[in-house]
Amino acid sequence: MFFVHNRLFIKNELNEIRKDKNFFTQWKNLLKEDEIGDPIRYFLYPESSGNRIRQVYHLKKFCDFSKINIKIIKKVIEIGGGYGCMARIFSKINHKIKYIIFDTFEVNLLQYYFLKLNKLEVNIEDSKSRINLTSSIKINSRINYKNDCKTLLIANWSLSEMPLKLRNKILKLIFKIPYILISFQDKFENINNLKYFEAIKIKLDKKNYETQISGLKYYNNAILNTNKHFYLFARKN
Repeated sequence: MFFVHNRLFIKNELNEIRKDKNFFTQWKNLLKEDEIGDPIRYFLYPESSGNRIRQVYHLKKFCDFSKINIKIIKKVIEIGGGYGCMARIFSKINHKIKYIIFDTFEVNLLQYYFLKLNKLEVNIEDSKSRINLTSSIKINSRINYKNDCKTLLIANWSLSEMPLKLRNKILKLIFKIPYILISFQDKFENINNLKYFEAIKIKLDKKNYETQISGLKYYNNAILNTNKHFYLFARKN
């Protein structure tokens, strides 16, 4: 459930990455898949997997918007971390990255397994660890906002699939974090996510953020895809 396999729309995302001027200096290394978990390789680019390509594509699109070099990011707070793929990618971007994943305890265990086998410094509920996995909603208390000018919040199809009450607790984080990457589908159960995140965008605009909501054009045009999917990007001015 956490892994994107050999979907055809991934080919377009991969092509866009490979055409980027920073492909050989940055993206190519990040695309290289690990052996842990025996991931299914992407049939058109066996060095990587559909899932790894997609995660790198999200970062590339955020960099296109924000005009930053992703290497400047010193801390990442990820809401819903899958099996730990994005954390693994950031460990290659910056060996000293401070990374916090908020997820359910059971999924934290999966992330611990994957990241530990990749020889990374990771622990559960240990704020001193370079990669800290937590299921505590009190993650707000783990952040030193005065020193977080190079922090990125990531929530790819996670925040948008939570009950509104839980979302609103977590969203208290974002108005103090300088860089934001959120992905979401337009509808979840009976919640209009597009309307919800448009309201968040307006709040960010009022707090001197530069923001953008844009569609994932390749994913939205994919065969069998019935929902529309969007990015919400933001950076503090």
